[in-house]
Formats: sequence, structure tokens, C-alpha cells
Amino acid sequence: MSLSVTSAGLEIPDAARSELGADDVAARLLRKDATLWGPEAEDEAAVRLGWLDLPASSRELVGRLAELRAELAAEGLDRIVLCGMGGSSLAPEVICRTAGVPLVVLDTTDPGQVSAAMTELGRTVVVVSSKSGGTVETESQRRAFLAAFADAGLDEKEAGARFVVVTDPGSPLSETAAAMGARAVFLADPTVGGRYSALSAFGLVPSALAGADVGALLDEAEELAEHLNSPDNPALELGLAMGAAAQAGRDKLTLADGDSAITGFGDWAEQLIAESTGKQGVGILPVVVESVDAPGATAADAVLAVVGGPAPSPGPSLGATGPLGAQFLAWEYATAVAGRMLGINPFDQPNVTESKENTSRILGEGLPDERPAAVQGAIEIRGSGGVLDGVDLSRVDGVRLALDALLAAIPPRGYLALMAYLDRERDADAHALRAALARRTEQAVTFGWAPRFLHSTGQYHKGGPQTGAFLQVTGAVATDLQVPDQAYTFGTLQAAQAAGDRKALADRGRPLLHLHLTDRSAGLEQLLAALA
Repeated sequence: MSLSVTSAGLEIPDAARSELGADDVAARLLRKDATLWGPEAEDEAAVRLGWLDLPASSRELVGRLAELRAELAAEGLDRIVLCGMGGSSLAPEVICRTAGVPLVVLDTTDPGQVSAAMTELGRTVVVVSSKSGGTVETESQRRAFLAAFADAGLDEKEAGARFVVVTDPGSPLSETAAAMGARAVFLADPTVGGRYSALSAFGLVPSALAGADVGALLDEAEELAEHLNSPDNPALELGLAMGAAAQAGRDKLTLADGDSAITGFGDWAEQLIAESTGKQGVGILPVVVESVDAPGATAADAVLAVVGGPAPSPGPSLGATGPLGAQFLAWEYATAVAGRMLGINPFDQPNVTESKENTSRILGEGLPDERPAAVQGAIEIRGSGGVLDGVDLSRVDGVRLALDALLAAIPPRGYLALMAYLDRERDADAHALRAALARRTEQAVTFGWAPRFLHSTGQYHKGGPQTGAFLQVTGAVATDLQVPDQAYTFGTLQAAQAAGDRKALADRGRPLLHLHLTDRSAGLEQLLAALA
């Protein structure tokens, strides 16, 4: 078999295992039995189980993609930029990092990062990938690239031929693709949800065009698929362990890459698990860490999961060993099983639209006028949910005191979510804040680049257990970029997304500390120094 799952220090109750066996969950899932998750989820599940067929049904893409890549290469087009969010970008990023092939992933509204991607246009092809076809980030990026190609001297037909589109049949993007004369349009299976789409056109098209061997990826998944009907298959064991641990109070799943060649898997699994299980006040919180021994890798309410390696002793821990294609399918299957055990629908995302609607409203009404509670160096300090009550921000170490107050506000069995509305290339030092904060608390600390996290852990933040405390970091925009044919810039869109998410959290009374960097480089240096 292509995948093995091990555990250490985890006790799975016999009753939980017996229930899955008595209900014939393995066979019913493979038969796409939509009743597995209860009557309320049945309608949604009935149209969201196509991912089980992908190891076989995606085969027809392999030859077509090889021909398209050769066609592009013959024209000197060998730089692939992917414009997509959530499931449309996270799987291709893992595939290409693991394969060691270059892919520019643009899943941001930061104007600096968008501008930096619009270089080397003479050899660039843009893959625009959106299931709904209406994702504001992706549509804004498409407009920007189309304008950039025109500015570079390409006529309308030449510019259109620089685009490859992946979307669902009948989506607005499919119509736009036809109107702009896109070189190729790949219509994905509409019965596959975005976060379960790693082995669909969403995962395979950009990866294959970048040079990854997607045929081998499907081989790896198909080898596992042949065993999923068995009541003791490794994917079922993984889901059983995840669900049983959460039921027993270990509702944090710490994700780390093992010693295999798989790179960055946690970022994809984070979206899958958080968005699938974080709802109705329950859920499993994925915590992506830098290594198995990183700060915060183990906690009293967490299970450490190693992808591409065995379960570390003494645990509690899990290990999933096997190639990337099998990992994708196994974790999708396991998440569906864990969702059944938690009594939720793993295929909807009822709270994701809230921040989107807030963003749209703010873009129409204008950004809120929020005065800082204090300014220290390159950092403006704001807070809500009572997080700054009683904090003396006039002191020279006011930033540190504000951070200490936020850490103290994490509820028992809660977590701290760090959300960085920054440029993940040029402001990469922001990621070091996760480990720095994890060293100062025994609670779980997550990190998310924005707005990409809004399409993953953002669902958990609003729909999962209301035990989070939140640190939002935003930064001044040095050079803004207009969104073509829109009344706003990328910088305004980014600021509106941050403000919209703040409102969603404030409406829930969650403790939130907002630190705005008036100078990004100096502000990050100041922040890291405050946590040293």
C-alpha cells in the first residue's frame, strides 16, 4: 500500500472504532453515501463527493496538459503565475515545492507582491483559477495582468492567449475566459469542493504547466484508492485518530513536515481541516509549525501529526508516511471521517462569506476611521474585545505590554491566531513572530498570511469554538497599484479585507490586537525585539 499511518501515545476508544465498523463507513463513503453526515448535510454531501473519483477521472488531463506545456515552451513561455485563492492555490504550491519546479503563487491583495509578480512578462503565462469564478482577489489579479500585458505591447488577442483558466462549468469566469480569448479553459468537476480539489484540474493544471509530474501524482493516489473500501485502511485510521482525539479534548492538530521530500503540506492540510471541521462551535484546529521540535509543536490539548514520517514517541502523535498523491487523498478521506465523528457537515463553509460581505460593504462606504490607542516607533496600537483594558501604553515598552495582554487574554484551551496582511515575500520575517509568541505561551499559536487564511482558518475563527485571541498585523503601502476598471486600489482592497475581518471578530467579542506598521521593515524589527 502507498501510505501507512502510525500513532504513539493515542488511545482510540473501542466504541469509536466499533461504531465506524458497524455503520460500514469505509464502504459507504466509497459508494458516496450522502447520508453519512446526517440529514442536514445530505443535500450538500450529495453534490460534494466527486473527489473520490479523481485518481481515475483526472487521467484525461495528463496528456492534454503535456501538449499544452510543450506548446507554451515552443513559444518561449516557461514562467507560470497562478492567480487563485484557497484550494485553488494551496495544492499546486505544495505539488510544485515538493517537485522542485518553479511556480509563482499569487494569492494576495498586497500591492507590492502583486506588482512583483508582474515581471518577466515576455515569458509569462497566467493561470487564473477560481471555482466560483467570482473571487475578488483572483478577478483583481486577472485585470491587473491583462492591463500589464497590454502595457507591454501585446494586442488583445495576444494578451488573451497568455491566460489559462480553471473554473467550474457555467461560472462567470468561464464566460470571461471566452470573451478574452484565453488560450485554454479547463472546466473542473462541479461535484468537487475547492478544498478537496488537489487531484482535480485546480491542482493539476498549474502544476503540470510548471513542470511537475502529475501523472505520477495520480498513480500514487490510485494505489491508495484501491484499498479505501477496507474497514482498516490507513485513511480511515487517520480520520478515526483525528476524530477520537478531538472528542477526547485534543482538538488541536499540530502539522509538521517529516524527513520525506514533501514540502509545505501543512499549509494545504490547514485549509482542508479548518474549513471542513470548524463550524457549529466545534472543530479541529490545525497548527502548522516549522518543524517537529518547533516552539508550540506540542501542547496539552494537541496531537502532533508528522507528514512524511512516523509518529514521534512518546506522543500523543500521528505519522503519515507515503508519497504526496496518496497523502492528498488520505487526508481528504480522513477529514470526511472526522467530520462524521464530530457531527458536522465537512463540505460546507457557512461563515466564510461574512468577512467577504464586510469587505464589500467597506469598499462601498469607505475605510473606517480608527484612531490608534497609542503610537510607538513604527507601530500603531489598536485593540478591541477589552484586550487593552488597563494596559499602560504610555510606557516605553507599550508594544510588549500590549502583546502580553493579548497572550493573557487567550481563554483556557484556546489559541492565538496571528494574521499578517503583508507581503509574504518582502515581509517574510513576519512569520518568525509565530515561534516568538509560541515561546511565551502554552497555548496553540497559528500563523496565516492574509488574505489567504480567510479562505482556510478564517472559517474556523468564526464558526469553530469561540476560544481564540487574535493578533492582526497590517502595514503601510509604499507604492499602491490600481485595480483596473475598479474604483479601488489593491492597497485599499487589502485594508478593507483587514477591516472586514476585524469587524467579524469584534462582533463576536473576541480579544483582538491590531498592530499597524507605518514602516514595515522597522515595525517588524521592533515587534521581534519586543518578543525577544
